[in-house]
Amino acid sequence: MITLPAFRQFLDNLEEGVLFLDQERHVVAINEAASHMLGQQHDNILNKLCPSIFQGTACARSCEKRGHCTLMNNAVQGKKVQDLVVNRPDGALVPLRMWAMVLPSDEQIESYCAVVLRDRTQEMLLEEAASNRMQLGGLVGNSAVMKELFRQILRAAASEASILITGESGSGKELVARALHENSSRAKGPYVRVHCAALPEQLLEGELFGHARGAFTGAATAREGRFEAAHGGTLLLDEIGEVPLNIQVKLLRVLQEREIERLGENQARKVDVRIIAATHRDLPAMVNRGEFRADLYYRLRVLPLHVPALRDRKEDLPLLVSSMLANILARGKGHDVQISSEAMDAFRAYRWPGNVRELANALEYAMVHVDGTTVQLRHLPPEIQEAKPLVADSGAAPAPTPELVQRYYRAPAQQDVQEKEIILNALKETGGNKAAAAGKLGMSRTTLWKKLKQYGIDNPSE
Repeated sequence: MITLPAFRQFLDNLEEGVLFLDQERHVVAINEAASHMLGQQHDNILNKLCPSIFQGTACARSCEKRGHCTLMNNAVQGKKVQDLVVNRPDGALVPLRMWAMVLPSDEQIESYCAVVLRDRTQEMLLEEAASNRMQLGGLVGNSAVMKELFRQILRAAASEASILITGESGSGKELVARALHENSSRAKGPYVRVHCAALPEQLLEGELFGHARGAFTGAATAREGRFEAAHGGTLLLDEIGEVPLNIQVKLLRVLQEREIERLGENQARKVDVRIIAATHRDLPAMVNRGEFRADLYYRLRVLPLHVPALRDRKEDLPLLVSSMLANILARGKGHDVQISSEAMDAFRAYRWPGNVRELANALEYAMVHVDGTTVQLRHLPPEIQEAKPLVADSGAAPAPTPELVQRYYRAPAQQDVQEKEIILNALKETGGNKAAAAGKLGMSRTTLWKKLKQYGIDNPSE
């Protein structure tokens, strides 16, 4: 029996559920989060065999068949986590992620191992949402601006017209280009990208158009350029604003004539290429200054697409974070973690000058520094830790939304009134279902229970 009061208090404040088992697999202790996940009172679970609590799951069947804790054996062999669905006594099906760890012997903590549970309900909802057009290629989002961008991409993909993608650095312009290609009639053809800013002028021309043998010193063999390599497919001219004026003239000819000439040749070669250009620069201003050809600009922007900055679609942050963490885990670069509410608050408060790319880098940073199963504020890059909480815009009070729960950092009295109103509204919309309300509010169920108790709403123990 676990008797240390401080340790007991610590366990009951965890968002993960924890069951402590003895060597015969009996439950000797359980925290509040696990009781809520399993839908059973603390006393009803104590002294039960672990497999009887997870009846009907593959883990329980394996445990009963073998007579020992399969999950623990898997942990020893490096198979750390297992996903399962528990059928609670009230009939609810709860998706859980479960793993185990051997505990050091302690006279005051008479247990052999700990089984840790994480409620995957919110994660499953995010996965389901992503399958319902919240993802297009590598693009992820459910905000109004992203839904509109998805619509524009699908419409533009059906056309053969040239496309100009604009947006800040790191916002995902290259992902838009890939989505355009993958949803077009050219999807089975090549997709070729040229980063125009990465090549000096003397190399860029040969890279784009190719060269004949002997065209310049060192050209021992003929070589095709990127336009020829993309024949029958799509060519992305990334950072088109960095292309020198003399090469802009040749690009214009390709757009007009659909043919190229290799350096050192006088022979025109026909190319069948769908051209997409992308830039973070203000091309109209460059046209006015004589730095970019007006005729080329208008040839490129037949179908303009703009990628919104991350600060203009912060409601997509939970979905983006979930997707990126899954990618990191799939690459074997980290272990399964979740984001604490404080860390998510900091993400919402930060302005993201580097956009989605910066968010991905921040999560990579966090995965290096995290020392448990939850990314806390201290694990984030310093500039994000120091981000100031957002202040609501002046004017009429905004309608209650999930994000507002995280945004009200005004005077305590006003904050409490606003937050209580939002929570009551969420409970009303979900018919009093606290789990659904927590998901709607963007907070964990443990956090919601604490808020309910704080504001005296209903019975937080239900």
